[in-house]
Amino acid sequence: MFEIALKKYLVQLQLHPLRTKAITAGVLIGTSDVVAQKTSGVKKFQLRRVLLLMLYGFAYSGPFGHFFHKLMDLIFRGKNGKKTVAKKVLLEQLTSSPWNNFLFMMYYGLVVEGRTWDLVRNKIRKDFPSVQLTAWKFWPIVGWINYQYMPLQFRVLFHSFMASCWALFLNLKARSIAAKKA
Repeated sequence: MFEIALKKYLVQLQLHPLRTKAITAGVLIGTSDVVAQKTSGVKKFQLRRVLLLMLYGFAYSGPFGHFFHKLMDLIFRGKNGKKTVAKKVLLEQLTSSPWNNFLFMMYYGLVVEGRTWDLVRNKIRKDFPSVQLTAWKFWPIVGWINYQYMPLQFRVLFHSFMASCWALFLNLKARSIAAKKA
């Protein structure tokens, strides 16, 4: 059963890479949020939140990853080795990482939580530096594995899966901080 599903997925990835990566990113972020809500003790399941996060994965994360990884391969075309992987990771961490964290914080605050621009802007000013510094402890390792070992067609899938794990970790961390304050 798993082998059949995997083969069908790989065919779709080959025939329709952008669409498949977008759907995959949406499903993974949605699944991550369902797990996060269940494990964090949310009293009432928030379907709207799950759907809005799936929209983010489908409309932004998957397509952005698809084109970003194609661009990285163009920039570093024909170059292999650990130095090239290190350059890719560095470039990703200095460009895509801050941008994606900033955009996600804006989307989550404005769209998912429905907060005003002033509240979201203040939250980003306050929290962005620590979010980005924390991201730089985790994502370079993921980037290294992704560029060193993943074929191009699987990079968005791997990144989306790790982003789902990352989101779950952040949700559980936020829960433990809230529990300590209570």
